[in-house]
Amino acid sequence: MTSSSPAAAIATATQPQRRSRRGRFEPYLLIAPTVLLVLGLMVVPIVIVIGYSLFDNVVTNQNPQFVGVANYVAILGNPAFWNAVGNTLIFTVISVVIHLLIGIGFALMLNSKLVHGLPRTIFRAIYILPWIFTASVVAVLWRLLLDPSGVINYVLTTIGVLHQAVPWLATPATALISVTVINIWSGYPFFMISLLAGLQGVPSDLYEAARVDGAGLVRQFFSVTLPALRPIVYSMALLDLLWTTQQFTLIWATTGGGPINHTEVVSTFTYKLAFNSYQFSMASTSAVVILVASLFVAIFYVRQQKKASQS
Repeated sequence: MTSSSPAAAIATATQPQRRSRRGRFEPYLLIAPTVLLVLGLMVVPIVIVIGYSLFDNVVTNQNPQFVGVANYVAILGNPAFWNAVGNTLIFTVISVVIHLLIGIGFALMLNSKLVHGLPRTIFRAIYILPWIFTASVVAVLWRLLLDPSGVINYVLTTIGVLHQAVPWLATPATALISVTVINIWSGYPFFMISLLAGLQGVPSDLYEAARVDGAGLVRQFFSVTLPALRPIVYSMALLDLLWTTQQFTLIWATTGGGPINHTEVVSTFTYKLAFNSYQFSMASTSAVVILVASLFVAIFYVRQQKKASQS
């Protein structure tokens, strides 16, 4: 019978320590690629843009001068900025509200027992079509439809609703509502699919208990369906609020912010400052203001998600 040497005993004792040390660093190694991507694609650009907003004019000026918050005072005192903010609020609020209403309506219809089998499959395919198209395709499609010689004007003049064709996207009175309708059409499937998934998760026992208590369809909707869907509705509404306020491609490809800035939103306003007027510092300032406003919505969204997970 031989006893282990001291060196072997020490090596055996240090192996668990090495494993524990390696196990301690493994999670950091796994998240390192994501952290580097976030730093490189988000944090660093945001810091650079904030830095640009504190100088008189960068990129075009070889020796930019530090001006502090002067750019913020200028942008907040610019009537064109507040016009863009007002258009953004109108565009966003109407889009989010109608997205929600249409989404709930179609989700209820597709979840109804009256629609089943092949008709339900066909309706699902038709209703989800707008979500398949990219924003540029949607813009081209609706520009053709809303053209003075397009299908919509032809139908409305044929049935007598209009006496002559209307350039919907080129008329100040109709341009903003037209791009809002386009955004509603392209975005409602997101609500519909999410709410349909939520409806299918509501226990049928709740509806049976409500019917036993004498509740009709309307009462069941407000007492059973809506409370069950409330967390989903909050999450979808806040996400849609963030996405819609940052909408750029659809508006740029349909109206470019015109006519006469009637569809100018904060995203197109910022883009024009940078690449039309070459005022990169002012564009950075506008972007920082938008970022701060979006952060408030994002923080509220995270808080709602935390509450929902804890309940």
